[in-house]
Amino acid sequence: MSEGQRIVRAYEPALRRLAASYEKSPAQREDLVQEMLLALLRALPRFRGESSERTFVYRVAQNRALTHLLRRPEASQELSAAEIDPRPGPEELLTQAQRRAALQAALLRLPLGQRQILVLALEDLSLREVGEILGITENNAAVRLSRARAALREIMEGP
Repeated sequence: MSEGQRIVRAYEPALRRLAASYEKSPAQREDLVQEMLLALLRALPRFRGESSERTFVYRVAQNRALTHLLRRPEASQELSAAEIDPRPGPEELLTQAQRRAALQAALLRLPLGQRQILVLALEDLSLREVGEILGITENNAAVRLSRARAALREIMEGP
């Protein structure tokens, strides 16, 4: 298995979650995932090990997602109710799906900067890694994360 294949296999699920925070349409989300993966494969030869592999992958993916958004200013940032998984299942699965949908919808209502930092934090990246990905200090990342969590909480608890 090549290095590129290994990295794609390891990070594709996370990149799919990241893409979901930028695109509500399944087709556009899939396009974004493919753009992220292609950008990552193109960027791999430039990886010099100055940061962790994980930080590098997320930085490339974030940059590609931002470029994608800038190209599509007409793209809606709201999650439609139709995107909740319609398959019947146990009540607990339905509740989890609704919570995920509510969280995703709330994330999409946040300003881009707050959305970015929360999505990265939800991926269990450290504040240092988040700072490296976004090009800010670790302390600034902590402050932004705190503010973003407060804004998310307000949206989730609001009317």
